[in-house]
Amino acid sequence: MLTIGKLAEATGVKVPTIRYYEEIGLMPAPERSAANQRLYGAAAKRRLAFVRHARDLGFPLEAIRDLLSLSDHPDASCAGADAIARAQLAAVRSRIARLRALEDELTRMIGACAQGTVATCRVIEVLGDHGQCAHDHHADPIPASE
Repeated sequence: MLTIGKLAEATGVKVPTIRYYEEIGLMPAPERSAANQRLYGAAAKRRLAFVRHARDLGFPLEAIRDLLSLSDHPDASCAGADAIARAQLAAVRSRIARLRALEDELTRMIGACAQGTVATCRVIEVLGDHGQCAHDHHADPIPASE
């Protein structure tokens, strides 16, 4: 059995995050020692490693919850897991496209800069007037909540 600190060390997930995952139901409530210390077995370690890997791949918490639920039924069709992974791939491709548009816009701004004074700086000018941008990039390229 592992304490929460040892589990954190073994999985690379911080202690407050483990507690949070327990609070929102991604991790089951752990066993407790006589001194009321959290204790985790191999199944909890595997589950937390699964969550960590899914987070590293950018899956939102609700998708991870669904994937964990699917993993509890090993004989069921994997169509649901495939659909979740396809949705994540589409989200990643969308973020990449927005990031490429941002890269193009920044390259264009920098390329148009005449290296003069701030008063005539193209970068400052474009940042002050979104209408001068070649692309619409109002949306965050990577959501802050993720």
